[in-house]
Amino acid sequence: MDLALNLNNEENDLISACIRNDRDAQQLLYQEYYGKMMGVCLRYSNNKDDALDILHEGFIKVYKNISKYQPGTSLSAWMRRIMVNTAIDFYRKNVRRRTEDLETAYSISTDAPDAISQVTEKEILAAVQTLSPAYRSVFNLYVIEGYSHKEIANQLGITESTSRSNLVKARHKLKAILAAKMIKYGE
Repeated sequence: MDLALNLNNEENDLISACIRNDRDAQQLLYQEYYGKMMGVCLRYSNNKDDALDILHEGFIKVYKNISKYQPGTSLSAWMRRIMVNTAIDFYRKNVRRRTEDLETAYSISTDAPDAISQVTEKEILAAVQTLSPAYRSVFNLYVIEGYSHKEIANQLGITESTSRSNLVKARHKLKAILAAKMIKYGE
């Protein structure tokens, strides 16, 4: 029990120091959460450079808003939400939204075997990064983050049907990419 209390006190001390704009505390927070938050940013970006841009912008928002953090809640989850919202903002700034026809999405299907169960995490991440920003954002928000299509539509400024369409097309493209990898490797 003492260990949990000490860790909680250390986190509270770190947060308090960050609120005071203590550069050492901010650096420690960055180092502590870099890996986890970079993973979130990579899922929403085209490449590592874009992910770093999102990450750094996200950490700036974390530092500016750390006083709004509610002690007793998960700091990691709070920061993750900021990173996801920063990625969405990045998407909005850098991509022109376009509406996809839902009817064409329904006609897309595949009987290919489940390639996802046979590939590595890096290969899946690389495949997700090849998706267009619109498809990638909807895929991540729905599949990874658990948002509803209504929430996604509100976040991205699209219709619910566009969200559904983009998800169907993203899944189709991912299956095709991963199936092609399996064929390439002769499996």
